[in-house]
Amino acid sequence: MVKSTRQEKFLELREEFPHFIFENYTYTLTERGLDVRFHFNLADRYHFYPALRLPRKSWFISDERIIAGLPVFLFNIGLVEMISYWKAACSPRIIIKPHALTGEQVAWWKKLWFHGLGEFFYLNGIEACQETLFEMEADSGKFLQPFRSQAQGSCLIPVGGGKDSSVTLEILGMDKGNLPFILNPRGATLESVNAAGIPREQLVEGFRTIDPTLLELNALGFLNGHTPFSAMLAFTALLAAHLSDKSYLVLSNESSANEATIEGTTINHQYSKSYEFETDFINYLNKFVAPGMHYFSFLRPLSELQIAKLFAGFTRYHRVFKSCNAGSKTDSWCGACAKCLFTWIILSPFIKEDQLVAIFGKNLFEDMSLIPLFDQLTGMDEEKPFECVGTIDEVNLALQQRLRCNDNQPLPALVEHYAGQLEGDGISEAAFDQALINFDPENHLPPEFETMLRVRLHD
Repeated sequence: MVKSTRQEKFLELREEFPHFIFENYTYTLTERGLDVRFHFNLADRYHFYPALRLPRKSWFISDERIIAGLPVFLFNIGLVEMISYWKAACSPRIIIKPHALTGEQVAWWKKLWFHGLGEFFYLNGIEACQETLFEMEADSGKFLQPFRSQAQGSCLIPVGGGKDSSVTLEILGMDKGNLPFILNPRGATLESVNAAGIPREQLVEGFRTIDPTLLELNALGFLNGHTPFSAMLAFTALLAAHLSDKSYLVLSNESSANEATIEGTTINHQYSKSYEFETDFINYLNKFVAPGMHYFSFLRPLSELQIAKLFAGFTRYHRVFKSCNAGSKTDSWCGACAKCLFTWIILSPFIKEDQLVAIFGKNLFEDMSLIPLFDQLTGMDEEKPFECVGTIDEVNLALQQRLRCNDNQPLPALVEHYAGQLEGDGISEAAFDQALINFDPENHLPPEFETMLRVRLHD
């Protein structure tokens, strides 16, 4: 993978734009719903006004209860939204005006900033240190007291349109007051919810708008790259859970997200999907935001391989789910990216090839142009793709099971390429079977949810 070397640009921008300010947030709560606007200031030269809207529906709690919790939820959404705008110039001084933060909170945000931008720094060739990345001044406003929610039970389930959230939707169901949440609805997310039999009126929707000035700066050569989207989703979903009176915010991140993208480092494309972030977020939530609300990933004990096996049995989602970022605007599988190829590989032991072709539109195992991505996914290359993909071990488990089930038929081109690289006997079928029943103890599932998942895993 080709890296940029933008260290000099990084230093120049930090000198030219020495401070970044979170000026304020404002909101209106009307019959239309909740509209929020944030104001960020880059060294008094550029101003950003990102927005968030949640349309009012029948599940909205009373306006009085909504308003009581808004400051702490909106302030923290503003803090996480800052990351996308700050990264344009990486100012060494950050000023927080709306409310004060404790030293512990500042340290928490510094950790998220540094690790959540690990890929950004790596691919831009930037040398950065967590301690010296910036100074955060957050003592001019009043401290916010945590909000104690009155919600009792039931879940808000973020839906991304891929296989993972579909598995969570299917297992938890919607018969106990649970609601799906979609940020910026698109084809696959809406169709997944529809496939689950959930009417749109029961869907919690959020619409996040990026300030176009940021896109203009990107075009002008300011710094750009990956940000911790799942952290932003976590804070935004907390607000949605507050509006809809849900006490459980249930994610669909798996144990595979813990693996570093660059071996031997802490650089992880999926950092804000990792168990480490989940643990940090729960501690922050309980101490500074909303004790009594519960945040956890339902699929954390499972691997991508196990999720693929479960998903294979949920056929009503097969024609509507999408996990391709490149094809998200057209609601399609591009068939040429690491995400498409990984999804094909991980499903290949459980779904027949002709059915996979019906899903993806072509046979990805026959596309030799995918060899560079294939070698990254299998560990033949030094780096994994910077995508939300499973572990190298899972990919090899899936491919070797695919080899075992070939029934003396001619091997597809990529599988033949893979077979030619294997040394020795490979991974045994017993190891594959064991991988399908593992249950990672590093999780935050409440007991009743753990029982539910274990039962379905062993069905």
